[in-house]
Amino acid sequence: MNQFGYLYSQYYDLLYSDKDYKSEVEYVDGLIKSNTNKAKTLLDMGCGTGRHAELFCDKGYVVHGVDLSEDMLKVAETRRSGKEDKLSFSHSHISDLALNEKFDAVVSLFHVMSYQNSNEELIKAFEVANNHLNDNGVFIFDFWYGPAVLTDLPTTRVKRLENEHIKVTRLAEPILYATKNIVDVKYDVFIEDKVSKEVVEKKELHKMRYFFDTELQMVCEKVGFEVANKLEWMSDKNPDFKSWNVVWLAKKF
Repeated sequence: MNQFGYLYSQYYDLLYSDKDYKSEVEYVDGLIKSNTNKAKTLLDMGCGTGRHAELFCDKGYVVHGVDLSEDMLKVAETRRSGKEDKLSFSHSHISDLALNEKFDAVVSLFHVMSYQNSNEELIKAFEVANNHLNDNGVFIFDFWYGPAVLTDLPTTRVKRLENEHIKVTRLAEPILYATKNIVDVKYDVFIEDKVSKEVVEKKELHKMRYFFDTELQMVCEKVGFEVANKLEWMSDKNPDFKSWNVVWLAKKF
């Protein structure tokens, strides 16, 4: 099973039920409005099950979400009820995306850029974002921040959650490859059906790249972005050695 397979889509929202999607959308909306009051359309690159996209739509944006996982998109499609003319989704790898449409804002959240492990993948993702933006449009993305990752090294973690149907236990074991700026996060996931008591074990591997300012600045300049802001995620603070999650706002020039 790859990290975005069928079963993952079924318990994804449970695993991240403690994630405050509403506050995150409020935060990103504030970043957009701090740079332009004219943004009406938004592209969500790597939309997953569509929760962010749905909430952006509720904020008044016309939103299109794109994801690699067809199973996650099945969940996302259920969010379109009553919003069919303002919320849509399609299946694509973000590096292959060519919608023949431009947007006022492009967002890529929940570390989607950190899944772009090679320089080629990263540059292509930025080019795709740029190609889908109107002039002076904004690109907002978050990522694992290298100075913090190397200061506060990743450790083994266990997460346990349940709802009325299933119990989930997830063990995350990281391996850091300093010469590649990559962390392999190996997941063992145990899912128990609360009725039958059957337990299913699944293994996943997430290869996460952490970034430094100079390399991202170079990529932005290469593809036609001017970096307007660098912040610790969900904060107005400048990133520091404790900022594992950082967000940048780049403007198309």
